[in-house]
Amino acid sequence: MDLMRGTLLHSIVIISAGKRSYSTPLSVRQGYNQPVMKRWQFWIGVLISITFLYAALNGLELSDFWEKVQGANYWWIIPGVLVYFMAVWARSWRWHYMLRPLKDIPTKAMFPIVTIGYMGNNVYPARAGEVLRAVVLKRREGVPISASLATIIVERVFDGVVMLSFVFLNLGELARFSGEAGLIGEVTIQDIALWSTVFFVIALVVFLTAAMFPSLTKQLLAWFFRFVPARYRDRGLALSSRFLDGLESLRSPKDALMIFITSLVIWLLETVKFWFVMQAFNFEVSFFTLMLVNGVANLATTIPSAPGYVGPFDAAIIAVLEGFSISTAQAAAYALVLHVALWLPITALGAICLGREGIKWGEIPQGEVSS
Repeated sequence: MDLMRGTLLHSIVIISAGKRSYSTPLSVRQGYNQPVMKRWQFWIGVLISITFLYAALNGLELSDFWEKVQGANYWWIIPGVLVYFMAVWARSWRWHYMLRPLKDIPTKAMFPIVTIGYMGNNVYPARAGEVLRAVVLKRREGVPISASLATIIVERVFDGVVMLSFVFLNLGELARFSGEAGLIGEVTIQDIALWSTVFFVIALVVFLTAAMFPSLTKQLLAWFFRFVPARYRDRGLALSSRFLDGLESLRSPKDALMIFITSLVIWLLETVKFWFVMQAFNFEVSFFTLMLVNGVANLATTIPSAPGYVGPFDAAIIAVLEGFSISTAQAAAYALVLHVALWLPITALGAICLGREGIKWGEIPQGEVSS
C-alpha cells in the first residue's frame, strides 16, 4: 500500500552495499546492519500510526462502533477476498510482463513470489517485502536483484498514477467537502493529492526518460560515479547498469501502455473488494466514491507508519466516508473489517509460500541482497 517510499530506500541500500558478502543471515526486522535506525524507524512509525488513529477516532462511541462490527454480514467478505486474489494474480502477470526483457517467467511461478512480497510488506517496516520478493526471484530464476527492484519501483509509480486518476475523477465531490470533512489528521485529501501528483509525475518522467535514453543515462551515471570513492565506483556502475536493464519494458510505448492498463485493472479489482466489503454493512456509496476511498487510502500510506499501514490507511477511509455523510462508527467499522480482509489472507498465504522457499522467518541472506 505504501507505493514507493520504502522501495526507493531499499534500492539505495542495495546499490550502496558494495562488494561485501556475508554468510550470516540478515534480519529484516533489524535492518541492513543498522539495527538502531530500524528500531527508531519502527517506533516512529508506531507513533505516527497512533496519531492518525487518534485523530480519526477521537469522539468515537465504542458501543456504536462494536454494534456496527457485530452486525456486519461477513459472508460478503468471501467474494471480496476472491476478487482480491484475482488482483494479486493480475499483479503477478504484470510483473511477468515487465520482466520479459530479462527473463520470460510464467505467471504461475510469479504468483507465490508476489504473495511473499505482500506478506513481507504487511509484517515488516519500510516495505521490506519488496526486497524479500526480489531475493526469492533471484534464488528461483537468477534475475539480478537490482534489475528486479527497478521493475518493482516502476510498478509503484504506475500504481500511484492510477490512484491519482481515481482521486481526480472525484475532484468535483472533493470540492464540496467543508469544515473537517476530508481531513486525515491535520492533512487534507487535497494536500495528499497535490503532493502525490508532484512526486509520481516526476518519478514517471525520470524513469521513462532513463528507459528511452539508456546511453545518455549511462553517461550521466558515469559522470556521477566520478565523485564516488574508487572502491565503490565499479560496483555502483554495474548495479546501476542492471537497474537500467530492469527499465527495459518502458522503452516501448506499447509495453508502457500495457503496464498502465494492467495497473488500472488491478486497482479496479481492488475497488470491487471495497464494494463487496461495503455490502456487509448498512450503508451505500457509489462505485466512483469507493474508487476515491481506495485512491486516497493508498496514497495516504506513503506517510510512514507501523507495519501493515495501520493508521494512515484507516484514517483516510474514515475521512472520505465521513465526507459523504457516513457516521464515524460506521466508517471505522468498515475500515477495520476491510483492513483485516486485505491483510490476513495474503499474509497467511505469503507466510506459507515463504516457508516453502526455505527462508527463515525474518531473515534475508545478505550475500544475496548485495548482488
